[in-house]
Amino acid sequence: MNTKPSRFAVFAYALVFLTALAAPAQLVLAQGLDNVFPENAIAKTYGTGWVCDKGFRKVDDACVAVTLPEGAYLTGSSYGPGWKCSYGHQQKNDECEPLVLPANAYLSAGSGDRWQCGRGYRQFGETCAAINVPANGYLTGSTSGSGWACERTFQATDGACIAIAVPANGYLESSMSGSGWDCERGYRELDGACNAIEVPPNGYLSGRSYGDGWECDRGYQKAQTTCIAVVLPENAHLNFTGNDWECNKPYSKHTEACTSDDRHE
Repeated sequence: MNTKPSRFAVFAYALVFLTALAAPAQLVLAQGLDNVFPENAIAKTYGTGWVCDKGFRKVDDACVAVTLPEGAYLTGSSYGPGWKCSYGHQQKNDECEPLVLPANAYLSAGSGDRWQCGRGYRQFGETCAAINVPANGYLTGSTSGSGWACERTFQATDGACIAIAVPANGYLESSMSGSGWDCERGYRELDGACNAIEVPPNGYLSGRSYGDGWECDRGYQKAQTTCIAVVLPENAHLNFTGNDWECNKPYSKHTEACTSDDRHE
């Protein structure tokens, strides 16, 4: 029996041996390529590759120095220009210009690239103009409107705070619009006065600002300025309002009576 290995077996053994020898060399070569990076760059903390040092930006396969304008600082970000304007500066094109504050203004919080007027002043173009508060008024601190409001019992009229004249049976209200006053319960406004609401017998004050100001009790209905009793026909009952009637089931309303649906049979 011939135990000598065949030519094919010998070739296979040789190929396996050469591959085993080449693997470490390939690994070393790959690791070497990963560690090759340009000047002013360092290897990434995670994964492979490299990043530029702070103050440098990646351009193609190189790290180019960031041109930092006066009044700016490096961000270290790979996005944007790589810098931002310092507090108190405003970016215009590729420069950082110092903000010029008008009188009675201060730098806004945060980035400090804007200014706003102090209390008692409003922005007018590039200046801070004083808010003229009339007598019996006060500053609101709001950036909208006039910037001031009137004290209680006064109302803004043509730039002034005018005393509110409350009629008899009236009271001051908090609304800044309208007359500044309203009538007590049981009274309605008419021609600048508070007139008593005349409630008829079997009626009550509704508390509504519209209509007559009164409603009829349950079992009564309005008839001009009076409350008349609701007359129930046979087989009827008061409806949900209590001021009219409807027929009991299975009766139906026909004119002023409740009739059965089978009345013609």
